[in-house]
Amino acid sequence: MKILVCMKQVPQKDAPLKLNETGTWIREEISYEVNEPDAFALEEALRQKEKHGGEVVVITAGPARAQQVLREALAKGADRAIHLEDPAFVGLDALNTAKAIAASIKGEQFDLIFTGLQSDDYGFAQTGVILAELLGWPHATIIMQIEKSDAGIRVKRELEAGFFQFVQMPLPAVLTIQSGINKLRYATLIGIKQAKNKPLKKVAFADVQAAIALNLQKIERLYVPQKTKKTEKIEGAPSEVAKKIVEKLRNEVRVI
Repeated sequence: MKILVCMKQVPQKDAPLKLNETGTWIREEISYEVNEPDAFALEEALRQKEKHGGEVVVITAGPARAQQVLREALAKGADRAIHLEDPAFVGLDALNTAKAIAASIKGEQFDLIFTGLQSDDYGFAQTGVILAELLGWPHATIIMQIEKSDAGIRVKRELEAGFFQFVQMPLPAVLTIQSGINKLRYATLIGIKQAKNKPLKKVAFADVQAAIALNLQKIERLYVPQKTKKTEKIEGAPSEVAKKIVEKLRNEVRVI
């Protein structure tokens, strides 16, 4: 079984975010990490490989710093990596990101493509399903379990209110993996050493530019939430105080 795992490098959750001069994105001088949902997608791909054999390939798009995501994946057990290396990839919307990935894997014969459910920075949850549409493959989202069958695979999807859906799918297919599907492994010392010798293919922006169009989705402006503190003392009879609190919760805070 040959599996491609799409991964992304995102700002660390506790990184102090500062906007760039145009206010359209954050400054580069922060710490980055692997997108957590993608880490679960990688883990599931490695487990499928351990059960059924095959190859796990990881791919990411971004500047040179994004290569760290691939190195960590290779250290955990991925066989090879593809890096769409250029800062220009950061500014692409989900459609063009999917187009770039599709163009970069043309000629590869994958059985499955995994992505995390969504990215921790944009949170669009679109790239995986768009990629499936571009390839003409069936897809399923919010996957909690994958079992190989004679007809392809049988997957368990998480729905709302504690319900689940089981779907039989043919291969090849694209799946977006739910966080918590498994327990993440750590890279071993041997794995870290072996990762240095594993193939890492670089794809320039010019190599896939013909497949990319103008962004259909654009961030005009970002705003960092301002922390404010205001204390108001309400005095009066208990019944009147309670009435005023209810009015403020309903009309000002809007929680009831």
